Amino acid sequence: MVTDQQFRRLIVLTQKERTLAAAAAKAGMDEKTARKYRDAGIAPSQLAKPHAWRTRPDVFEMVWLQVEELLKSNAALEAKTLFEWLQREHPGRFSDGQLRTFQRRVKVWRGTAGPAREVMFAQEHTPGRLAQSDFTRMDDLGVTIGGQLFSHLVYHFVLTYSNWETGTICFSESFESLAEGLQNALWELGCAPRAHQTDSLTAAVHKLGSREEFTDRYRALLSHYGLEGARTQPGKAHENGDVEQRHHRFKRAVEQRLMLRASRDFASRGAYGSFLRTLFCELNAGRTERKKEEMARMGRLPGRRLESWRRQEARVGPHSAIHLQHNVYSVHSRLIGEKVLARILPDSVEIWYGQRCVETMPRLRGEGRRHINYRHIIDWLVRKPGAFERYRHQEALFPTSRFRMAFDHLKASDPARGHKQYLKILHLAASESETAVDECLRRMLDGGEPISAQAVETAVKAKPDLAPPRDVRVEAVNLRDYDLLCAQWAGSRSEEATLCL
Repeated sequence: MVTDQQFRRLIVLTQKERTLAAAAAKAGMDEKTARKYRDAGIAPSQLAKPHAWRTRPDVFEMVWLQVEELLKSNAALEAKTLFEWLQREHPGRFSDGQLRTFQRRVKVWRGTAGPAREVMFAQEHTPGRLAQSDFTRMDDLGVTIGGQLFSHLVYHFVLTYSNWETGTICFSESFESLAEGLQNALWELGCAPRAHQTDSLTAAVHKLGSREEFTDRYRALLSHYGLEGARTQPGKAHENGDVEQRHHRFKRAVEQRLMLRASRDFASRGAYGSFLRTLFCELNAGRTERKKEEMARMGRLPGRRLESWRRQEARVGPHSAIHLQHNVYSVHSRLIGEKVLARILPDSVEIWYGQRCVETMPRLRGEGRRHINYRHIIDWLVRKPGAFERYRHQEALFPTSRFRMAFDHLKASDPARGHKQYLKILHLAASESETAVDECLRRMLDGGEPISAQAVETAVKAKPDLAPPRDVRVEAVNLRDYDLLCAQWAGSRSEEATLCL
């Protein structure tokens, strides 16, 4: 078979040699073949006809119409699923080795007769015009704070032209988190783009059918920074493509840095935040020039930030609790009947009364949840001990597992008055020190000592030396016990083998 290289050599030799036979011999081909290619003036690869005929029988010819009907009715069907269906419908006719052939046949059908696929249209970005943002969940990275899994999200902000990015740690897709993250990004940037696009967040976008596209609070936020609002269609994440792609690359970069760090545990949330800020600086290091182009065309920031928290007034009910955003929070019983002002921040709730912050508690996520602090109600619960037995939020009255163990011990030893003794112990924890009471209970439970309110009070007021919070005592392991366990297991396995024989 003549190659294109031989053809090119032949053309050169025909200009040098006196006869075609000599040129053909030097090019390594027959004279007749050389004449054919010389006269055609076309390389062999261009003369070759495409391979369009079958070299072996089509084993799927008799069933292909059925397969085609299934593919037309549901194009999402996988080739392997259809092949397994054929094996069930025609037992013994198709072997597993023919799967690859069938997959190629289905692939060709999709490319020649299948439905059109979704097209992604590349967008041209103008410097300083658009920023995109969205929330991304970080739980799959396994980050821990002080050994405890840190469940969180990151509000991710990206400029579409330069891909400059930043983020803020948050815990829900609430408006407060959106406002906090967006403002953090703008003030870090030092200027504002002309437009901001997010997906159809319920915190910013009204439901379909509403007259207004954006909520009042989100429109006020956009207006304050001179931003035009834009949103994607529900279920069309690709319309926010820049930030969606940066989600993937950012989380991959975090994963790589964590592997280099050789630990996913951080001493505090602040240390983890510093880790992310350093990473964002590294990611943005190569975007300086394009960022300067953007900043030259952006608008100035207003004189101050907007409050990123929500105000809500509430009256404290007879249960010493208030209702905020479909959740229940307890407050001190002295505020029963009074109106308080709640400041709902992205990750906490502040209770204000008389122009003073009287309580700060973690913000609850979702709806129908409760945050009950036993310190708010223990004064009156001691006076009404009978209410303890059927108290709706009884589990909130056990600050640690040792308090629960102490209660069970007291109820077992004195069923009639055990709960009263426990409430006195709980009152002591509220008035003195929960840590000190917990340590005393640990010593009593470990030593098998009788537990009573008087004994705990005496021990607490004696001010015993408390064990450091991180001082974990692990008893020495006796390896003989392990060897004995292995011997017993081996013996049981041999007995099973004997029975089977």
